[in-house]
Amino acid sequence: MSSQTGGGRASIFGDDDFDLSDFQPRPPAHKAAPPEEVRAISERASFRSREPKPAAPAAPAAPPAEAPARRAQRRHRTGRNAQLNIKVRPETLNAFHALVDRHGWVQGEAFERAIAALERELAGRA
Repeated sequence: MSSQTGGGRASIFGDDDFDLSDFQPRPPAHKAAPPEEVRAISERASFRSREPKPAAPAAPAAPPAEAPARRAQRRHRTGRNAQLNIKVRPETLNAFHALVDRHGWVQGEAFERAIAALERELAGRA
């Protein structure tokens, strides 16, 4: 790379005065349509707006469908900080939670016990 400043390239350290009087921003490529026109086109195209609709008068609420029972939060300080996310059948998950609740274990402890039991079972087969 050359350290010369010649060749028509301006020096960043030079005291050159630049004439910027001819500089003008470019005009926009197109003008935005008026909001009324945009709304009319959007309605014809069945575009759904993200703007909140005015609140409708409250209708009597139908009783909610049977929602699954909420489990109590299980937050314990155990030093376990690695996450395992697996897909299981709903009945397996319910059985796991029932076992955890019945014995008062945290989920990590129950999982550790399950791994230990599986290792013992497999070692007994060998």
